[in-house]
Amino acid sequence: MGSGKNCSEEKVHKLYITLECMLEFEKEEEKEKVLALMRRFSSATRYAYKRLLEGVAEKEIEKTIQEKHKLNARYVKDAVLIAKQVLKSCIQRGQNPKKLVFGSRELFEKLKKKHLTGKRREKLRQRWEERRYYYLYSRGEKSKNGNLNLRFVWKDSLKLRINLGDGEYVWAKVVRIAKKSNDKWIDFTWRLLEAEKSGEWFAYNVRLKVRNGKFYAQVSWEEKTVEPVITKAYGVMGIDINAYPFHLALAYVSTDGNLEKFERIDLREMEGKTQNQREHIAWHIARQVVERALESGKAIVVEDLQKVPKGRRGDGLAKLRRKFHKWAYRSVLEKIEVYAKRMGVQLIKVNPAYTSIIGKLKYSPMLGIDKDVAGAYVIARRGLGFEERLPKNYRELLKDKEFLAYAIAKVDERINELKSELKKETNEYKKNALKGRIKRLRRYLKLLLSYTRDSGKSEPATQQTANRKMEQLRGPTHAGQKSWRVLSVALAVLLATTCLEWCRDHSPLKRVLVSGDWAGVAGKGSPSLPGQGTTASNCSFIHFG
Repeated sequence: MGSGKNCSEEKVHKLYITLECMLEFEKEEEKEKVLALMRRFSSATRYAYKRLLEGVAEKEIEKTIQEKHKLNARYVKDAVLIAKQVLKSCIQRGQNPKKLVFGSRELFEKLKKKHLTGKRREKLRQRWEERRYYYLYSRGEKSKNGNLNLRFVWKDSLKLRINLGDGEYVWAKVVRIAKKSNDKWIDFTWRLLEAEKSGEWFAYNVRLKVRNGKFYAQVSWEEKTVEPVITKAYGVMGIDINAYPFHLALAYVSTDGNLEKFERIDLREMEGKTQNQREHIAWHIARQVVERALESGKAIVVEDLQKVPKGRRGDGLAKLRRKFHKWAYRSVLEKIEVYAKRMGVQLIKVNPAYTSIIGKLKYSPMLGIDKDVAGAYVIARRGLGFEERLPKNYRELLKDKEFLAYAIAKVDERINELKSELKKETNEYKKNALKGRIKRLRRYLKLLLSYTRDSGKSEPATQQTANRKMEQLRGPTHAGQKSWRVLSVALAVLLATTCLEWCRDHSPLKRVLVSGDWAGVAGKGSPSLPGQGTTASNCSFIHFG
């Protein structure tokens, strides 16, 4: 299923990207060899510049440099190219080319003055010498696997292979971490991985510099951006990542907001792997996701990582959030974004607030799907602009004082049970765990009590339900969020599970959605409160998100 547009009609825009990374050498002798190469190249560049001023032909300059500085042909041509660029720049700025000082005239003039002494003068001299004597450049070429002399390769980790000449190479470890989701370094490393797999390389230029005794590489390449040809006009595919089992849930949704199909992609392969192995796997997963979007002709909807609050997503324990927020969650979604842009697939980011809670309470029982797929479904609908309204019987439930009193009593009862366990417990670690659970339950109890006091004020008067056909409703996604939170806590009591987030079967809630029979779901003959003949004391209430 396609978008109906011909990919050959894509509009491609070109721009040049330049990024910098630090280099580390395993051996001191390797570093010295690279420094020697940089000195020869810098000297060759200055020599070429002087000869160009004298009007010597480029071919003659290249021949002399190769004999004098012992550089390979490509380095020689690059040295002459840099000299030409410097000369052209001087002329364009209206400067006298004969007065140019390599390494910065400003630093040179400061060094000539006698007012600086000691460490300050030595630091200034170091800066000038590093800029004058330690420079290396290599042009990229597609037919030479990206770059002949300075080539990025995957060897255990990403490294820069430096050609010293005469068949000798040095490998420097690349040190750079993407600091934000739109960091172009993610795109660059992806293109390198793709090139190694397909053999279709792209040209990239590399400059080596030394600053404060450390080595840096600047890489620049031509970036092509493709205007999206797959848009939400043909529906969307919502994506949610889940910890147990560790996987991506994909929900395919039509433009009218209905669920067409769903599937999962296993992520357990990422566990127990090194960082570089995880990076490879993450790129492979991103490719799978985008290829599915292309096949179905649907845009991709993901959570906006910038809006994921620390400590609350509404989908489980804090340790689970730490697990995939640490590397997998952000890494996978970043790579999906990069790959989608390159393949012309529209990627939409939505506010992640309460997507999991809404999914498990509303769509999981309504459609008979698990909470993971339901969360992806809510994300997809949010990307299409739908607002999730509280179903009618849920709204009625929140007005039912007896139901809220029942939930409050059960939570309070569970707190007292945990307090008793805490008094008997001698293990310090288990005591801390119990204290944490009690603290959470007190927070939930406070939420329920607060809602009961403010009953009738927290919901907008204009709020309406979305019918079973899921008609399109527009509006802010934050409406009724407190109500969803209250329901998440109160309905956990009805399900009588240790944790609503861990419950894979939310089908009992369908009875509440359809008929409002909360007492029947709780296994009660009549809606009496705990301590008044109820059998609901078997309910174990722990760990809400």
